[in-house]
Amino acid sequence: MTRLRLGTRGSRLAVTQSEQVAQRLRDRSPDLSVELVEIRTSGDVIRDVPLGPHLGRSFFTKEIEVALLEGRIDVAVHSCKDLATAMTPGLLLAAVPVREDARDALVSAAGRLSELPAGARVGTSSPRRKGFLAVARPDIHVQDQRGNVPTRLRAVEVGSVDAVILALAGLRRLGLSDRVVETLDPSVMLPAAGQGALAVQVRADDVPTRNAVGWLDDPESRARVSAERACLHALEAGCHAPVGALARVDRQRLHLSAAVVTPDGVVRAEEAGSLADVGSSAERLRTAEAVGVAAARSLLAKLGLSSLAATPWAGPAPERVARPGVERP
Repeated sequence: MTRLRLGTRGSRLAVTQSEQVAQRLRDRSPDLSVELVEIRTSGDVIRDVPLGPHLGRSFFTKEIEVALLEGRIDVAVHSCKDLATAMTPGLLLAAVPVREDARDALVSAAGRLSELPAGARVGTSSPRRKGFLAVARPDIHVQDQRGNVPTRLRAVEVGSVDAVILALAGLRRLGLSDRVVETLDPSVMLPAAGQGALAVQVRADDVPTRNAVGWLDDPESRARVSAERACLHALEAGCHAPVGALARVDRQRLHLSAAVVTPDGVVRAEEAGSLADVGSSAERLRTAEAVGVAAARSLLAKLGLSSLAATPWAGPAPERVARPGVERP
């Protein structure tokens, strides 16, 4: 193999993180030509209104996945949190590279979250971030805000909002970490499942490409993301559900914190499982997924629900609800 066409969204962040993946591939195999192919997604086209189910699904991945299935690209790089928890048939997750910091960050002209004045305008369109903000600072005003990272930062600069909340990983990848006023503790704002991680996706039947990119996979990052995605899947939570999930690995033990923001407050669950003495990588991922499912069951038991799918405040159900399976490289 001498050439790879790597599909990516055209935003500055998407191109930056895709180019970082491409350069790692080139460094590993100097004879390999990696060409970035920018693909405009529906999430890039719809810019002036909050994204909702009436506008479609898989806003930031669908068109890229179609290009991959049709053979117009060989590999795709996504922000992991944008991927549906049920993998599109015919595709698989070949690698999760080393994960960046998963936490959220506050960029503000008025200080840290606790220092924002009552009535301060904080920009975000994320139901998860809105929910945690409503608990942490019910006296502030949350203002719907979409757009790429520079656009959101500019809103603070010109005074359209007093602060915005963004993924710390994206700011770091763009060299903008100096704009961060506060990195939000997960106890205040639990990140989205998969936040800070990248997903390298290939066609399931394309063995050469799978082999060419599979070495990018970081087992710890993969285990953490697998637990978080399994939790979201078992909750039957769609992209508009106010759900956070964050896993960490400490001494071969995986710990998962998960939470659902309800109209009455935050419901939390903690689960853990040992990754020590686990034989194959597939068994390791099954263990991680089991931790995620256990956390989801704990949350649902506390909520008195069997699923978030039919709960009005949790948003619409995901596009496909199926038992999570190990996405083997």
